[in-house]
Amino acid sequence: MEQILFVVWRESVEALLVVGILYAWLKNGDAAARRALPYLWIGVAAGLVAAVLLGAVLIGVTEELTGTALDAFQAAMVLVAAVLIVQMVLWMKRHGRTLKRDMEKALEENTRRENHWGIALLVAIAIAREGSETVIFLYGLGFGQNGHITAAMYAGVFGGLALAFLTFYLLQLGGHLFSWRRFFRVTEILLLLLAAGLLENGVDKLISLDWLPTLVDQFWNTSVVLDDGNGIGAFIATLTGYRAHPSLLNVLTYAAFWLAVWFLTRRAGKPAGTPKTALTGR
Repeated sequence: MEQILFVVWRESVEALLVVGILYAWLKNGDAAARRALPYLWIGVAAGLVAAVLLGAVLIGVTEELTGTALDAFQAAMVLVAAVLIVQMVLWMKRHGRTLKRDMEKALEENTRRENHWGIALLVAIAIAREGSETVIFLYGLGFGQNGHITAAMYAGVFGGLALAFLTFYLLQLGGHLFSWRRFFRVTEILLLLLAAGLLENGVDKLISLDWLPTLVDQFWNTSVVLDDGNGIGAFIATLTGYRAHPSLLNVLTYAAFWLAVWFLTRRAGKPAGTPKTALTGR
């Protein structure tokens, strides 16, 4: 539930930020811009529908598959979710500095041409991207993988949404302790840790299918210090991919992941965790 709440919270705040940027530009613009406001909400609704449809497809596929085919599909989606998280973080590092300006420029061009449906499409694509990523992340975390959704999963989703609206409100107030800069810095690091955990889960699934070798079944055993089966150890394991008694393949995969993240973030032009201050103008 904690992972679901975190993903919904973080991704919803980002979606609210995108909508907030577009809404503020249209609301504070001239009469032509204000006439386009209804199309903003049409775009938001269309993006949400696209994300829900993707979720329905994933659950539908889960209900149709059985045995090894189902295990393989779920393993693949876990690995896809891990890759998408890293891709999302890297994309924002490359484009975050100009995203606000680019979105406002696209709005200005569509407003000047009175292309209101173009504005709806712009918003729909932005929301569908955020929503689709969230759906895949949640599925990778086990949401709906058994063909049904538990009460705890629903609680994680609605709790994350409520927390997102509260967070967005507080961030809009500004401040040094609770700012956009600090929010994105911390959550990007947590997202990368979550991606590492998903990657380890995917490797575990492939090992259980005998598609990958362990190389060494138990490379070490730290369960006496921190057991990953219950309590705080289980929480850390689900969030970061920690294993109390990992195979050698788990260790090599984890090390390779962070080496790749370090290399890719350097290529993106900024160190990991650099804030997206340009999105907020702060």
